[in-house]
Amino acid sequence: MIIEANQVNSTEIYHTLTQVIIPRPIAWVLSPNDEAGSSHNLAPFSFFNVVCSDPPILMLSIGSKSDGSMKDTCHNLLEYKRCVIHIAANHQAQMVSDSAAELARGESELTLTGQTLMPFDGTGLMRLPDAPVALACRLHQHIEVGNRPQNLLLVEVERIWIDDAVCRRDAKGRMRFEADRIKPLARLGGTEYATLGELFSIRRS
Repeated sequence: MIIEANQVNSTEIYHTLTQVIIPRPIAWVLSPNDEAGSSHNLAPFSFFNVVCSDPPILMLSIGSKSDGSMKDTCHNLLEYKRCVIHIAANHQAQMVSDSAAELARGESELTLTGQTLMPFDGTGLMRLPDAPVALACRLHQHIEVGNRPQNLLLVEVERIWIDDAVCRRDAKGRMRFEADRIKPLARLGGTEYATLGELFSIRRS
C-alpha cells in the first residue's frame, strides 16, 4: 500500500501515523490550574519524547480541544511555566485513559480518576505517588507547527524522582533503571495500549 500524504485529509493521516508510529511513550502530565497550585490538570500525551540531554529537554506536542480551544495542559504550561511529567506503569492504564477525558476549564481529572497527590520534594510542585517516574519540568520553548496549529512545547527537566524499587547498581557500581520493573505503559493506535513484552539485548560487534 502507498499513501500519498497530500491526497488524504488530516484525520486519515492522524489515524495512519498513530497506528504505525508505535509504540509511543506516554507523558502523563500534571500541571497547576492556578498560581497557587490549589487545583491541577492531569492528562496523557503520546506525541512525546526526549530531544536533548544537555540541557535535558523533553518534547510535548499538544493539539486543541474538540471546540478548537487550547487544551488545559498547554494553557497551564504557557501561563505558569511548570509541570510534572510522569511515566505511568501498565497497571495504571485505565486511569491514564480516564484522564484523557475532555473537561471544562479548571475541572480536575484527579477527581475523575480518584487519585491523590504528594509533594515533589525540592520543586514546590506536586506529583502522583504511584507512578514509578516523575520529572519536574520548566517550560523552555513554545513553537506552533502545522495548519491548526499544533502546540510544540519543549520543557527542561529540573529534577527527577524514580522509585527505588526500579533501581539497582550494576557490577561496576553504575546506577541502572530496570525497564521490566518500571513496566511503562505504551500507546498504540485507536484505543490500544501495550506493555513491554519480551526484553532482549544485542551485543555490540
